Amino acid sequence: MIIVTGAAGFIGSCLISKLNQENFNFIIAVDDFSSPEKEANLADKRIQEKVDREQFFDWLDINYHEVEFLFHIGARTDTTEFDYYVFEHLNVEYSKKIWQKCIDYQIPLVYASSAATYGLGELGYDDNESVIPELKPLNPYGESKNVFDIWALEQERKPFFWAGLKFFNVYGPNEYHKGRMASVIFHAYRQIGQTGQMRLFRSHHPDFKDGEQMRDFVYVKDVVDVCLFLMHHRRNSGIYNLGSGKARTFLDLATNTFRAMGLEPNIDFIDTPADIRDKYQYFTQANMAKLRSIGYDKPFHTLEEGIADYVKNYLTGGDYM
Repeated sequence: MIIVTGAAGFIGSCLISKLNQENFNFIIAVDDFSSPEKEANLADKRIQEKVDREQFFDWLDINYHEVEFLFHIGARTDTTEFDYYVFEHLNVEYSKKIWQKCIDYQIPLVYASSAATYGLGELGYDDNESVIPELKPLNPYGESKNVFDIWALEQERKPFFWAGLKFFNVYGPNEYHKGRMASVIFHAYRQIGQTGQMRLFRSHHPDFKDGEQMRDFVYVKDVVDVCLFLMHHRRNSGIYNLGSGKARTFLDLATNTFRAMGLEPNIDFIDTPADIRDKYQYFTQANMAKLRSIGYDKPFHTLEEGIADYVKNYLTGGDYM
């Protein structure tokens, strides 16, 4: 039995799809299932049982002896929400309870952290655990993820295997429900389809030209491959970056989206919204050496490869992974 929290969300539902592809069908899906727009993410998935996230710990106390692995992917992820209390319950306190249950019941754990913990990248993007307490996230979401990472590292008692994954800019199928928080590729596809044009944020930083802001965009299929690797590996506990390892510009992203749609690029620039302008990351790039050092050797999709697959095999037909 494998548990996936955040099961009806973007990464969680893609992870279940990958588990099903590998013939893992005894899946316990944990989430808040009250959002109809997320129902399609789990359609046709082989799931043993759905458990409401607020009932999960009671369920686990009864069924723990059947649990083989726990993926804690569920989180509040809105980077434009600035009330820290909103994140404290789900991203910190809930995660602490999962950690404790994994110790009590000897369950290996992989949980979702975030590259938002790195803030402006003043200390780089190396997943060096000694630096984590010094990181300065730019928003309460990133702060909540860093608070839990620090707490986990400080604990004397830990699950016999655990890994925290600092997700960088993940994109790919099953993000139709995410609204403003969906990936830039998703918004680019929609905008180009509706207007024939793509608008990118203008740079408000003297070191970056318009559209040359850079992020580490990582395809969700690579993310779930790493999750399965860790499920089988079960050694070398710790916190790991999970990006492509290669920063690319938003101009690259837009141009490749046009190309995947069979169109010539038509790109314009608008001011970055005032509510996020002072908290905007102009560069992120995951150092992936640590994950590679423990034996993960599968290549990551290039931005070109990931966008082409996403657009042609999912977005064009409104399909799901």
